[in-house]
Parts: sequence; C-alpha cells; structure tokens
Amino acid sequence: MTAPHDHPGEDTPDTPPLRLRLDITYDGSGFRGWARQTELRTVQGTLEAAIARILGGSPQLVVAGRTDAGVHASGQVAHLDLTATQQGRLARSRTPEPEALAARITGILGQYPDVAVTAVRVAPPGFDARFSAVWRRYSYRIADRAVGYDPLERGRTTTVNATLDEHAMNEAARGLIGLHDFAAYCKWREGATTIRTLLEYDWRRDEHGILVANVKADAFCHSMVRALVGACVAVGEGRLDADDLRDIREEAVRTNDFKVLAARGLTLTEVGYPADELLAARAEQTRARRDDPFPARPTDTETQPTPCTAPV
Repeated sequence: MTAPHDHPGEDTPDTPPLRLRLDITYDGSGFRGWARQTELRTVQGTLEAAIARILGGSPQLVVAGRTDAGVHASGQVAHLDLTATQQGRLARSRTPEPEALAARITGILGQYPDVAVTAVRVAPPGFDARFSAVWRRYSYRIADRAVGYDPLERGRTTTVNATLDEHAMNEAARGLIGLHDFAAYCKWREGATTIRTLLEYDWRRDEHGILVANVKADAFCHSMVRALVGACVAVGEGRLDADDLRDIREEAVRTNDFKVLAARGLTLTEVGYPADELLAARAEQTRARRDDPFPARPTDTETQPTPCTAPV
C-alpha cells in the first residue's frame, strides 16, 4: 500500500480527508461503554487518545455499534477521517502505510491491552461504518445450573441459577423474528424509532454446555439484545412461553415479566456491509430513514431489512 501523499515530506492543507476502516476487538469489563465520556474510561476515548499520540490532532472514530458498559466486541468496526495534517504526519513516519497503524496503536496500548485494533485499511468510496452497515450480530453466553459456575468465564458469561430448557428458548426466539416494533424489548429514547428487523435469533449449547444465543438484526435499540435474552430465559425457566413473548412484543410496552440480563454475557461479533458499489447508497438510505420522524408501522408479513437508526 502506498503512502497517502505523493510527496511524503509535504503536508498539503487542501488535501481531502482520508477515510480509514478499523476492525476492533475489546473486553468491555473495564470500560464504561464505547462512547467518549468526560473523566470516564471508554473504548472510544482510549483508542482516540492512542491515535492522537501517533497522528496528532483530535481523532474522531465513528462506530458501527455503540456498545454499553461491560459489553464486549470481537467484530466491531469504525471509521476514521484523517485530516491533511494527520496524513502528512503519517506520510513522514517510518511506517507510512495505513495498514501499519494497527501495530502502532497496539504499541501505544501496551502488551496486554483490553482493546485492540486488529486491522486498518483505506475504506472504499462511500463507506460509513455506522450508516453503511446492513446488519449487526451479537452473541450472548449463559451458564445455567446444568453447567455450573466457572470463575474463568465470569467476565464473558452470565450465570443463571436454574436449569434452562434450550429447546423452549429456541422456539420462543424464532417466533420473534421479522420486522416489528420492539418497543417492549427496548429502553425508550426520545426521538428514536423502535422498529427493527430481527433477522436471526436462536439458541444452542456449545461443546462445554454453555447456552449461546445468536442474535442478528439490521440494528438494535438500547438494551434490546439483553431484553430479548432475558425474555427467553424466562421461557427456559418455565415462567413464560413463546406465545407470551409475541404478545409482549405486540403490546409494545415495557414489562416486568422478565429481567434484562447483565452486560457481561454480550459480545458484538460481526457487522455486515453491502458490496463496495452499494456502500454510499446504503448510507444515504439509512440516514433518510433515521431522519423520518414518522416511520411506517410494520406488519407481521414484512421481513425484509429496513434502513436502521443509530445502532446502540
């Protein structure tokens, strides 16, 4: 990969921004979520501080999914626009290739950081980490009474003191799939739509007996995954059934019939994007959807992904 400038020693003020894609992984246990917060340790703040030490200025990362405090990520995606000055600084460095930034950030963060940039590359035209995304995938891990508590798993697995029926949970999960108003499974935020397309939701036990949820949607409302998981746990315990979860969804009102589970079991594992030639159109479509104050109420028969609002 060539350096961003034809003349590595020259910092040209009118140079257009250079957009980079960053692939990121982190253990969320020690962070107060993704988003930068004054005097609090966050993933965004930690990474931007490291990038600033390398390139100067005030780097601003735009992320695919803003995770809450304690939530992990193995497949997070962000983009970063380098100013002309930052491009000049990169071009004059010993390793001017954008791809080398991942290793340089790791060097700043130390040998055993709880956040790492696994790859950096020049983003294709039209790429927006947030608005170009067509879906996000999360996993959630639960150790029930059938498995028992493992202290080595405490940072990424939630413990439930019951023996859960994974078959009933799987049936209930599949019954929620589709384009719906998930207000009953979201923490309300002013001005944010709760209409989402849940593309996949299923449960399985891994080779160690841990219950693992696979949850994929075009986007997620605040606390939506943890609420969906908590509802299925109530089914696994025998307190609710699959029809109850659908009825709760249709009522579109928050309920105390189930518990929203802890953040520690939740990991953002993957973000999906369209082909490069469709990135710009997807971003434009998503922004238009986000700006629509009166999105249409979906019907149960509508199952195609829709443009999403800001991921949470």
